Amino acid sequence: MNKLMKKIFTILAIILFSYTNTLAEEKDINIEKQLIGIVGAVSGTIKTQTRELKTGDKIYLNETIFAGADSGTQILLLDQSTFTIGSDSEVIMDTFIYDPKTNDGKIVASVKQGSLKVISGLISKKNPDSLTVEVPEGTLGSRGTEFQTVVSKNQTSTLLIGPGKNNTLGLRPGAVLVGNKLGSTLLNNPYSVTTMKKGKPPGQAKKITKNQLKKFNKKMKALKVAKLTGANKEEKKKIRKEIKKELKAAGLNKEEIKTLIKTNIKKDKEKKKEIKKARLEKKKEKKKKAKAKNKKAKKKKAVKKKSTKKKKAVKKKKVTKKKKAVKKKKVVKKKPKPKKKKIAKKKKVQKKKRANKKKKAKKKRKKKK
Repeated sequence: MNKLMKKIFTILAIILFSYTNTLAEEKDINIEKQLIGIVGAVSGTIKTQTRELKTGDKIYLNETIFAGADSGTQILLLDQSTFTIGSDSEVIMDTFIYDPKTNDGKIVASVKQGSLKVISGLISKKNPDSLTVEVPEGTLGSRGTEFQTVVSKNQTSTLLIGPGKNNTLGLRPGAVLVGNKLGSTLLNNPYSVTTMKKGKPPGQAKKITKNQLKKFNKKMKALKVAKLTGANKEEKKKIRKEIKKELKAAGLNKEEIKTLIKTNIKKDKEKKKEIKKARLEKKKEKKKKAKAKNKKAKKKKAVKKKSTKKKKAVKKKKVTKKKKAVKKKKVVKKKPKPKKKKIAKKKKVQKKKRANKKKKAKKKRKKKK
């Protein structure tokens, strides 16, 4: 529903711009009151020089938007570009020229301090060089993309978010040319970052670190893109009614409004499905890799365990064999040799017995005679 709201706001803004141009011709409206967009979401305190902004408010050319501490807002421009302003920020909408019939135009915005996240729209789609963001240290030339810049004391850091060369949505690869009088750096890889300091050319493009990404995200913590965090159910209902009223006033009938909403819902669902599918595939691939890695580690562990067990068994066998051999050596004693005296005595006794036998035999023979 939030994405639907965003799209409805964008369509409304385009229609209002055409309508305002017609009125301008008739009533000679001052250029400073030129409508350039609408507030899509607000969190915390968001102000201009003259008023406090709320969801659904119109944004005019040359207005300075101030976001307080822990605050943020999302501005939906007439060409469907999205400007998300982070906490403690000051952003000026300097130039906005747009022809809805041809999508020709030019956008220039200045960031004095804080953070700005840009998703380029129809002007950049037709001419990628037509969106520029000015910062104290130089300029950021968008090439039809999504990027974020953080302006702090004496330096500006710029992050290219995407889309990349091989994006699944078939979008033009994004790039940001960060430069000043002393030099320039082209960011053309998603999640590459460069820092530009006062009086120095921009640094080389580097892959963003986890800590740097945390800093960028912290600036946008107050407002998550395309979410009406500051609006409750009743406020959202009221905004929807106002949109329908404005669309009717712009010349659209009930059926056209319904068709418009249905088309946007359909597109939104299709886009959501594609993103979900891409995420699921990525998740599956990650899971598969982790599973394979785990299996390999387990196999390695099992082989190591088996080898250790085998080594231990061999060692144990050797030790046991050795122990047994030592024990046997101790138990088995040499048989003592019979003494000479005992042998002689035994022989003497045997000789005497034989002599006695002979005597007896002799006596017997004599008696018989």
